[in-house]
Amino acid sequence: MRVYLGLGSNLDAPIEQLRAARLAISNVDGISEIAFSSFYQSPPMDAKNQPDYINAVMAIETNLSPFELLATTQAIENEQGRIRTERWGARTLDIDILLFGNEILNFPDLVIPHYGISERAFVLCPLFEISPDLIIPKYGKLADLVARCSLDNLRKCN
Repeated sequence: MRVYLGLGSNLDAPIEQLRAARLAISNVDGISEIAFSSFYQSPPMDAKNQPDYINAVMAIETNLSPFELLATTQAIENEQGRIRTERWGARTLDIDILLFGNEILNFPDLVIPHYGISERAFVLCPLFEISPDLIIPKYGKLADLVARCSLDNLRKCN
């Protein structure tokens, strides 16, 4: 199954956090990396007093179920020091399952496509970089979403 993951960090050397997460994800049995975007810098969504985020998108092939993948990504977040204290708070690592093939899931702990995928430039731009022809279930063509999204305050880091 082709899956897209969104990775983000704004604490403890964010680019290194994302590089370590990429390696950890790639080393999981049943996961193969297909593509990894550039890094993108953006301000926090809620404009709280915290550092800017660094984000990227990773495309993988996996034979894990959506819930097995969720447990795996949460374990990687925890191994890299993720502490869940407040929604949209500063964090060492956040890994979101953006897309899982063409599946549409709506569970309390897992919503696919990811609930913010259609409006977040820090997700749309790196996703477009690695899969510009992608069609997102429920939302349509990725290119159309990118065209409608404000790219203000988003900066490519590499």
